[in-house]
Amino acid sequence: MSTVLPAPPREANTLALSAGPAPTRPVRGAPAPAVVAPAAAAAAPRPRRDPFVDGVRAVGILLVVALHWLMVEATWDGETLIVGNALAHGGAWLLTWLQPLPLLFFAAGAAARYDLDRHPGEPGWRFAGVRLLRMARPVAVFVGVWALLVAALPWLGVPVAAVDRVARIVPQPLWFLGVQIGLLALTPVLLRALRRWGAARVLVVAAALPVVVDLLRFSDEVGLPGAPNVLLVWAVPYLGGLVYAARRLAAPEDVAARDLVPERTALTLLALGGLAATVLLLAVGPYPRSLIGMPGDALSNLAPPTAPVVGFAVAQVAAALLVRDAVARWAARSRLVRWAGSRSMGLYLWHLTAMFAVSGVVLLGVGEVLPEPWTWDWWATRASYLAAAGVVLAGLVVASRAAERLLPRRARVSA
Repeated sequence: MSTVLPAPPREANTLALSAGPAPTRPVRGAPAPAVVAPAAAAAAPRPRRDPFVDGVRAVGILLVVALHWLMVEATWDGETLIVGNALAHGGAWLLTWLQPLPLLFFAAGAAARYDLDRHPGEPGWRFAGVRLLRMARPVAVFVGVWALLVAALPWLGVPVAAVDRVARIVPQPLWFLGVQIGLLALTPVLLRALRRWGAARVLVVAAALPVVVDLLRFSDEVGLPGAPNVLLVWAVPYLGGLVYAARRLAAPEDVAARDLVPERTALTLLALGGLAATVLLLAVGPYPRSLIGMPGDALSNLAPPTAPVVGFAVAQVAAALLVRDAVARWAARSRLVRWAGSRSMGLYLWHLTAMFAVSGVVLLGVGEVLPEPWTWDWWATRASYLAAAGVVLAGLVVASRAAERLLPRRARVSA
């Protein structure tokens, strides 16, 4: 190093669904940092992790688990397992507006930027490949266990129809990891675009592209498939995470606290504007009012994601940045954040398995009927149901981590 004073330590966060601190390294070609006196920068070193990103990730994961556990609605008539969605009853669809996927992709973008800071100049394909291997171990355990369950459960007396139905549902969360890998591969390209054209222009274009795709998708003349939005929609909060982390890396903590994000007025306008755009698109477009797919709806706002989700993502990320300092203070001292952060991949992969395990015991083991959603009986059983699912999930996470350690050492990739 040719500098006289040592550079302040960089913050590091792992990928949105992985955990563990990482060594840091100065970044080359980063956006121009704010002008700060070297003495001030050296006197105000930043922590190795960003507690705000840790908190956002933990809240996102726990909200995913909670919403999915509230959705459970299943009946067994002796031959067919019918799985519905409790949020489709009455006004429960409003809970879908708590879905935290934009926060998870924002955390993924920030974590990727911090991670890339440790590997300047790394090719995009290698950057994505190494992180794919990092996620491959828990996914391999998950797939292997379910392959065994599909073979073993019918032998143990569980009806084949029920096993097949559940086995088709529990892998569905893997789509998130696929999109994350795609965005990781594009991260070096996205960072070059941000440096060349600026964050404001890139974010505006990124937010507009899914709207254009939807206009063509629902037009009578073109009929473009909505598949491009699987990447384009989630690129918006991901880019927000890249911009956030880049500015954190470019400024010491005292400057970051004042100038890291736009003024509170701008963030408030973004939050309100994103929310207004979401409501307007839902009102005038062909979209359902729920922000996830619901039984009976001709269209889902998540498969593929639609233009209203872009507005929702802008509003959610802006709202989170408005309370950044409070979230960071809470996350820095929260045991829950540390616990969920180190187990985020396991919680994400296994929470549906835990949900179906508890429901299966009630339906097939005990022979009882699950209460109708939102009735008194349903409310009365929520505490015991959630507690049982939590115990099962904790056991699955512990067991899966133990199984990961049995994999060959060559398959292990340090975080």
